[in-house]
Amino acid sequence: MSEEFTHISENNIPHMVEVGDKAVTKREGVASVTITLPASLLKELKASDSNHKGPILHTCVLAGIQAVKKTSELIPLCHPLPVTGVKVSPEIDEELSQLKFIVTVRTDGKTGVEMEALHGASIAALTFYDMVKSSYKDLQITDLMLLEKSGGKSGHYKIQR
Repeated sequence: MSEEFTHISENNIPHMVEVGDKAVTKREGVASVTITLPASLLKELKASDSNHKGPILHTCVLAGIQAVKKTSELIPLCHPLPVTGVKVSPEIDEELSQLKFIVTVRTDGKTGVEMEALHGASIAALTFYDMVKSSYKDLQITDLMLLEKSGGKSGHYKIQR
């Protein structure tokens, strides 16, 4: 793997990487984020997925999907991509009192969807915070990370834990 930054020219000027000559391949990116919850919020969430703002997890899923589609508008050097699929999966771990959002993004394209997956996960978590902040401010959003990517020249990557 090259240790050069691909988005910086030899004159230290940022630029969008040229992907015109790259082959179109099936690509997938999977990212996650963790939210540590107070036990009382976890109990409420399991009892009902809604509060005065509406359905909490459904809103987070939709926000994550929307964020995936808007990634190139917000991260300056990301290419707009033809996203072919997005899955935002909320997972509750009662033992650790945590909520995770796992975001899987697919495309047939010339560049990967890692940033889209990371962006979707982060916005799903921030939306969760927004949905519950009037009652619960003591949440911790942590561990935003790329879990896996496939396709393209660099091949397959899976986080080692």
